[in-house]
Amino acid sequence: MPLQIGDQVPDFTAETTEGTINFHEWIGDSWVMLFSHPKDFTPVCTTELGYMAKMKPEFEKRNCKVIGLSIDSIQDHHEWAKDIEETQGHALNYPLIGDTDLQVAKLFSMIHPNASGKAKERTAADNATVRSVFIIGPDKAIKLMITYPMSTGRNFDEVLRVLDSVQLTAKHKVATPVNWQQGEDVIIVPAVSDDEAKKQFPNGWKAPKPYIRLVPQPQ
Repeated sequence: MPLQIGDQVPDFTAETTEGTINFHEWIGDSWVMLFSHPKDFTPVCTTELGYMAKMKPEFEKRNCKVIGLSIDSIQDHHEWAKDIEETQGHALNYPLIGDTDLQVAKLFSMIHPNASGKAKERTAADNATVRSVFIIGPDKAIKLMITYPMSTGRNFDEVLRVLDSVQLTAKHKVATPVNWQQGEDVIIVPAVSDDEAKKQFPNGWKAPKPYIRLVPQPQ
């Protein structure tokens, strides 16, 4: 069955550019952002890996580890890393999984379960659906899933915004409205009654409609 938000993330053991990992052990008590790539030495993915290297400190501030995946060998990954640093100005500073047998891509429903063939023989077009982003919580549950087309670079500023939202809403009974940014008002979730909301938000709230109860972002 394809993975859904809320599912436990699959566990696996794999080689990465920083050594062998067992995924659940590697997650530990952290959040994780996993993003996947169909092939090494592809132009859009090269820009993404470089930008993520630049952004990594922002994820670390949020107790979120970063890990990538590409359907090629670790040796190819190390060669690709040289191009990433040269063209993007930022060296790879997080592990990149080697998935030559498509094991992880299949576990995460990122590619057809019957896909086969050696990584060297497969093209980026063969692996086109392996362009996904996952946010995973410390509880090992999937919080976000996005799959991008081959021709569209990912918006990692948006992924960071979603991470802020899911971390906030995991701690408080609130939701974040459209285009929400850190520090802006949030919405009391409908499951919280007015009586319960008065206890949690004693300063009250704004309600343009009874079901839209806006409060300052909890700290």
